[in-house]
Amino acid sequence: MDYLKIFSPATVANVSCGFDSMGFAVDAVGDEMTFTKTAEKGVKITNITGANLTYNIDENAASAVVKKMLLDANADFGIALTIHKGFSPGSGLGSSAASASGAAFGANQLLGNLYSELELTKFAMFGEEVACGTPIADNVAAAIYGGFVLVRSYEPLEIIKLPVPKDLSVVAIHPQVEIKTKDAREVLPTEIPLKNAITQWANVGGLVSGLYTDNYELISNSLVDLVAEPARKALIPFFDEVKNSAVKAGALGAGISGSGPTIYALCEGKETAQKVYKAINETYKKTNINFTLFTSKVNAAGVKILE
Repeated sequence: MDYLKIFSPATVANVSCGFDSMGFAVDAVGDEMTFTKTAEKGVKITNITGANLTYNIDENAASAVVKKMLLDANADFGIALTIHKGFSPGSGLGSSAASASGAAFGANQLLGNLYSELELTKFAMFGEEVACGTPIADNVAAAIYGGFVLVRSYEPLEIIKLPVPKDLSVVAIHPQVEIKTKDAREVLPTEIPLKNAITQWANVGGLVSGLYTDNYELISNSLVDLVAEPARKALIPFFDEVKNSAVKAGALGAGISGSGPTIYALCEGKETAQKVYKAINETYKKTNINFTLFTSKVNAAGVKILE
């Protein structure tokens, strides 16, 4: 294989109760990237569209990952990249993770599938470190494995792929406000009451169990965040109004995607998702803030080849 084009999905991290340990991939939004083998060793970015990203090889999450992989594999060829961003950086939907994960997947294809999904996740985590300063795994693992994932451990890294109930859909709204990940981290509590901690990890267990058993009521009851959401929701204009309108319209639950400002709502069935979409749209149209809104199936496949 000398060329391929891939789709790398946007991802929702945390999933309310699973702060820094859970995530899932979406189907409707993501990046498109191309990878072309070159006789000249190393990596180069030939075109970036959809966002204003750096062409500096060592500072771009995608090219940094490809460079690391080519060196690790002692490849006798190089790779030329193009990147089309299908959604905004800073949205809370894993923009840098889409770039890093897509890069890891694409480079691996040209290397003859040398690396496992777990190894690709580690390479993509390096891309996250380049972009954000921290080698976090929840977004990149969701993009690479597809569907829902649980980051069970970082040392050693252990990723568990979870099943996706067939009627599960997501509705997400991205208010056009900027929230820096650093600021969203700084508002988090350094300590939490034992009672809240017990409730939080019980909800993670409930959500995992609900995914395995297609128990939508259990999923709904488990989508409660007592750690990050209470501290971060003040950063997102009209968060409570959006969440309340989504739940009232039939959503299983709603919360902050990543560090925000995107708000996601999980729904059972396409019809409910459409009602939730309409309710959120009506709610946010009353504000003076621009926004984008989409509905999507959960992406069970993750990064995929387009051509």
